[in-house]
Amino acid sequence: MKRLIVIASLIMLCAFVCSSATGQDLKVGTLFDHTGALKDWGPHFQHAAELAAKQMALAEFNIEFIHEDSGTAADIAKEAAERLVKEDRVVAILGSGSSGVTVPVATSVTCPNNVLMISPGSTSPFITILPADNKKDFLFRTCPSDALQGVILGKLAAGLYKSASVMHINNPYGQGLTDQFRKAFQKRGGMIYTTLPHGEDVAESYEDDLRKAFARVYLTKPFRSGKSDVLCVFSYPEHAKVYVKEAIEHFNAKHFLFCDGSRSEELAKVVGIENLEGMMGTAPGVGAGESYMNFTAAFNAAFGKLPTVPFIANTYDATALVGLAAYAARVKGLPLTSQNIRDQLRQVSSPPGNFISAGEFKQAFELLRQGKAINYEGASGSVDFDENGDVLAPIEVWKYSNGKVVTVRVEYQIPEE
Repeated sequence: MKRLIVIASLIMLCAFVCSSATGQDLKVGTLFDHTGALKDWGPHFQHAAELAAKQMALAEFNIEFIHEDSGTAADIAKEAAERLVKEDRVVAILGSGSSGVTVPVATSVTCPNNVLMISPGSTSPFITILPADNKKDFLFRTCPSDALQGVILGKLAAGLYKSASVMHINNPYGQGLTDQFRKAFQKRGGMIYTTLPHGEDVAESYEDDLRKAFARVYLTKPFRSGKSDVLCVFSYPEHAKVYVKEAIEHFNAKHFLFCDGSRSEELAKVVGIENLEGMMGTAPGVGAGESYMNFTAAFNAAFGKLPTVPFIANTYDATALVGLAAYAARVKGLPLTSQNIRDQLRQVSSPPGNFISAGEFKQAFELLRQGKAINYEGASGSVDFDENGDVLAPIEVWKYSNGKVVTVRVEYQIPEE
């Protein structure tokens, strides 16, 4: 009997050692957008997450991903999130890039089940003001609110045009960005002729909406008539590929204003690069310091040149923060539950801890083992979460140049009342 007990103990010890050496320390779900209106983003987001996980594995902390596709659609994403939470038992979910996905998933699946969710690209201002009972401090994002981007967009538009019409996706992202843009543009003397929401599914044609945008509109006090100077494209790439092309071909549109959601070099190819030459837009920017350079070099080495798709660095940071927070919880002797990881997020990403840049995970883990504080400075910039799970970040002004997206300048902005 004693011999059997010893053998069983050895087997259990071997299994523990083997699982420690080759097993996974953390199970994380992803809900990136591989199909639907944001399908251009999903593969790049996944690459960024996998890069952070690979670097952490080299520092001897493993993340196992369970990948799901949001479909850039709320119903599809909620079903996928239910599988991740209830079947796969993940401790955190990364994604989506769409606010129209993140809000319903968070309020109906992750937050009610006390599961941490971090979005790298959902910028709707509505996320900030979600009731605390809905969020329960389980919803974070590594991208800034459009309360910031909308102000920069309004300032940019007012410096170029006197009037505008807006086409926007009818979800929290499109609605929030349009509201912020309207306030900032009108505050600076701009005139909004019309705002035209469209559905989240990609339609075959948007001619009826465009006809309204380009019709002669009669305004009161003072009485004026005319067409708006610019069409604002506050949608996702797959929508924009349809209606920007129609606006050019059927309405002779010459001027467009873009945002992060419609920032796409593929769009320029579809509608003709000459038609978008010099057209400008905005997007949450990234830091230009050591952390961003480290990330860019590692991404280029692993996957080729970093694409101009927004929020790739933000996805890397979301992954890094989950891993760092989990490791911080583990060295404190806490089980790796979603709540314990959540409780460490602000601790590993805020001053006055030791500076940690992208890729420096071995150093971060050593400091945490020594009981020292760390301050992860992200590839996308500082990721100091406030009480709402938000971060502040620079806003990039960009333009199309020969079909490529190039940075014009980077601005910092405080949301306006």
